[in-house]
Amino acid sequence: MENARASDFAEELALLRTELTRKDEEISRLKTLISSKLGEPVSDISEVLLDQAGGDFVGSVVHYVLNNEDIGRYSRQLILPEIGVRGQLKLKSSSVLIVGAGGLGCPAAIYLTAAGIGKLGLVDFDEVEINNLHRQVLHTEDRLGVSKVISAAQSCKRLNSSVVFVPYRLQLNSQNALQIIKHYDVVLDATDNVATRYLLNDACVLTKKPLVSGSALRFEGQLTVYNYQGGPCYRCLYPKPPPPETVTNCSDGGVLGVVPGIIGCLEALEAIKIVANIGTTYFQRLLLFDALDLSFRTIKLRPHQPTCLVCGDKPTITELIDYEQFCGARATDKDRSKNILTSDERISVKRYKEMLERNIPHLLIDVRTPVEMEICQLPHTAINIPMDSVGKEESVNRIKEEIKSQMTEDSLPVILVCRRGNDSQTAVRTLQEKLKDSNITVKDIQGGLTAWAKQVDNNFPVY
Repeated sequence: MENARASDFAEELALLRTELTRKDEEISRLKTLISSKLGEPVSDISEVLLDQAGGDFVGSVVHYVLNNEDIGRYSRQLILPEIGVRGQLKLKSSSVLIVGAGGLGCPAAIYLTAAGIGKLGLVDFDEVEINNLHRQVLHTEDRLGVSKVISAAQSCKRLNSSVVFVPYRLQLNSQNALQIIKHYDVVLDATDNVATRYLLNDACVLTKKPLVSGSALRFEGQLTVYNYQGGPCYRCLYPKPPPPETVTNCSDGGVLGVVPGIIGCLEALEAIKIVANIGTTYFQRLLLFDALDLSFRTIKLRPHQPTCLVCGDKPTITELIDYEQFCGARATDKDRSKNILTSDERISVKRYKEMLERNIPHLLIDVRTPVEMEICQLPHTAINIPMDSVGKEESVNRIKEEIKSQMTEDSLPVILVCRRGNDSQTAVRTLQEKLKDSNITVKDIQGGLTAWAKQVDNNFPVY
């Protein structure tokens, strides 16, 4: 019996050795094949192969053939001479990271998915809100409150289940950016704030990744490619960030939904061209899109700068920094709160409600634009003096006349209101200077109409 067991063990050991030898030969063959395709030797097969059991990528996933389903799905691309089988294999073997699953990220994600990119990473910390839906077309009404990256991945997965989706529900920062970006071939900037633009630029330079950058605001969009084929990076063009007060995002300035849709599609196009190595990539050029007259213009950008602090000949930025501190602004497109006035120069929405209930005389000035006044107004009659007109002489005279006509006591307080309580603070300071020789008291409503809707009237519209 023991001899039989020993014989069985010896036979199993021999089979195992044969199998291991076969595996070693297969790995060696794969290394040779991959090296020939990449043009460089490969020492570790795990650097280029996807763990099919569900693990994350370490690098790009490499595919050697298109199956029948691939041929059927991508047939209209395959018959393009510029793409063909070779180009489709490049797409299937590549990975793209989209930072921002909003108005730019949604169209970029769906078209990269449709094109058959191998791996698609999605980064966003935010959740789906009702005001997203007019432009962020991967999200739906039944997903309000759901993570944007999960929502986007679900929509894309329904279109093409062969793509590997990696959602990152987090805010990209100096601690995690390099660790995430290094696993991807191309990065798309689909964000809406300056701090993240600098962060992505520096991280892509340090990891040697091309950065496709898009932006959209109101009826205009822009597109370019940074850090590619010897072209400039974002810092080459903008060594210093703009003053925070000069930067407007979609939340403040508005945007027509189709505009980020167009720019997001163009970002996907540039990523496909980079991956498949076709066409002329938009580096050292800036594309300007105007939706109102449907025009596209191209501006030639300055070349790579040898003195650039991050990609120059002698870089001084060799690791990621605190970009919110550098830009003086938060790395988010969420509502930004100003703190210009002191507490005694402001009143809460609840205090203002008491003033209305007690019929306390006051002059209410709404500093929003006329189009915003059409959306909603507080119940008390207000005069409209838009923010950009507050300091003008005719506006100041109008205020004085209104106060004089309504004067029932020695003084009539002036209360300013705006959408979120930011512009009203600036307007208060302007009027305080203009009315400094009078005894007129000027205050603003803290939090503006948004605070009124949240704390006083839940049926009041929020925009």
